[in-house]
Amino acid sequence: MSTEKFYSELPVLDNFFEVTDYQNFAWAPRDWYILITDVVDSTKAIEAGLYKEVNLLGACSIGAVVNIAGNVEIPFIFGGDGASILIPPSLLSAAKQALLATKNLAKQNFDLDLRVGVVPIAAVNEAGYQVQVAKFKVLDQYRQAVFSGGGINYATALIKNPDYTNIYCLNNLETSPKAANFIGVCCPWQDIQSLYGEINSLIVTAMVEDCEQEALIYQEVLAEIQNIYGIEEGSSPFYAGNLKLTFQDKDLNALLKVKSAAKNLLWHKTLLLQLKAQNLLALAFDKLKIECKVLKCIENKQEVVKATDYQKFSDTLNMIISGTPAQRKKLVTFLEQKHKQGKLVYGLHTSDRALITCYVNDPNGCHVHFVDGADGGYTLAAKAMKKAAQAMHNSKAEGRRQEAEGTRVLAIN
Repeated sequence: MSTEKFYSELPVLDNFFEVTDYQNFAWAPRDWYILITDVVDSTKAIEAGLYKEVNLLGACSIGAVVNIAGNVEIPFIFGGDGASILIPPSLLSAAKQALLATKNLAKQNFDLDLRVGVVPIAAVNEAGYQVQVAKFKVLDQYRQAVFSGGGINYATALIKNPDYTNIYCLNNLETSPKAANFIGVCCPWQDIQSLYGEINSLIVTAMVEDCEQEALIYQEVLAEIQNIYGIEEGSSPFYAGNLKLTFQDKDLNALLKVKSAAKNLLWHKTLLLQLKAQNLLALAFDKLKIECKVLKCIENKQEVVKATDYQKFSDTLNMIISGTPAQRKKLVTFLEQKHKQGKLVYGLHTSDRALITCYVNDPNGCHVHFVDGADGGYTLAAKAMKKAAQAMHNSKAEGRRQEAEGTRVLAIN
């Protein structure tokens, strides 16, 4: 029996708080696969000023796979320096070729190493982890995938583990694979300045084993964020007034490398002028309130603002929040309190702006705008969170060692 309609037939959640209730999730089919991509040494690339390129490759990973999926709706999530995607077995061969082509693009045009992994969900289940999926309605044209159960994190760890690289990673780049279809991937916007001074990239992971307690922790965090920032349910922290089309070469060069591998200088300049002309035309249409379906990447600004993934969940809570330094201090105080209680770990990276990388696929009605904090965003937040998690693990291990030592001494006495 085919499982291709598993994701398309899932019920839709209307309230983001519902993603903390694991009764709203369904088990992903055992015969599906997890596709994981991430830029190797992304922190180093970001330190070299390549944060736009890193983000764009994550979006390209998603675009390349969704474009071969046709009418099959598949769940995916953008991670800043990569992506996680679930596919049915019927798409496996084509998806491998698409991701190998994306890996090749990263190496040839960006001089970056894109790690690409394929992990069977059956293997994840056998290791004791689950891949549970839900669907959250952001807009009619954007239903966001939500993951829980630890399976995505486990698959990510597998492909980064040298002992399993040969089993789960795609590395066949001896010959250049057929070019992937990146139609729909675009980034026509300038970096988005915060209205209030800061853009915070936040990642939170609950550190309790009980599912009900875990759900409560995430609910507390979401409630506190709303209390501090006043973010209304389902609204973006950005607004149409700070969305501005870019005409700067530095903003468009990364997209040029995706659109064409040609090294010819004349072709490069021609394509650059074409992108600027497209943005200029979109600007004129926006001023005149004229709708143009040809300019699919540049929609009504209100729709762009709404169709963003500024809040999402994939075994961890991820949010991009615009606010003031005073609000951030209140949030950090709350998170530190919960951290000291051993309930959660978190990572936070602060910038003065965010960036949007867009993907528009009209046949599937998929309009999504991937949001990340500038200058490293989620990548640097994840680095901080991993450091905190390791420190908590070491502290608990030392506590257990001292407890065992105390028990041994008592037994001797």
